[in-house]
Amino acid sequence: MGVLQGKTVLMFVEDVYEDQELWYPRYRLEEEGARVVVAGPHKGKTYVSKHGYPCTATASLDEVRAEDFDMLVIPGGFAPDKLRRLDSVKRLTREIHEAGKPVAHICHGGWIPISAGIMKGFTCTSTPGIKDDLVNAGATWVDEEVVVDRNQISSRKPGDLPAFMKAVIAVATSRQV
Repeated sequence: MGVLQGKTVLMFVEDVYEDQELWYPRYRLEEEGARVVVAGPHKGKTYVSKHGYPCTATASLDEVRAEDFDMLVIPGGFAPDKLRRLDSVKRLTREIHEAGKPVAHICHGGWIPISAGIMKGFTCTSTPGIKDDLVNAGATWVDEEVVVDRNQISSRKPGDLPAFMKAVIAVATSRQV
């Protein structure tokens, strides 16, 4: 039995997601006993990563409810740029954050919390490509492999995944959600 037994984690998927930033966290969370729901615009649709790897959405973004999840993990790639335009994605992200539950984002995944309006006053990291977006949203950006600020966990790139997931699991097990 893993340390996340009984926890349910939401992840987002859309075309052009970053392969490693979706699959590595998903498998690590499942290894620790969490149930992972991968939600996309359409349940059952297969989305294709930057490198052509498929991921089938296990739920529709419109059918999931924030209160059913203990945590949100947002993979990067260019999928977040598509997803952040959807009201359901912004609402879910904001509601999970406002409930004090962990919100983790890596690389370009920070675009979603920016659009959800939850970055002001947080210290975070990301790919340098969205540094200005985070700063303009009111965040303090630092160049570190992983940053934990209250209920937010952020990381820069696939090479940071081991540190990112160590922090994600630590935050998830230290909080009563």
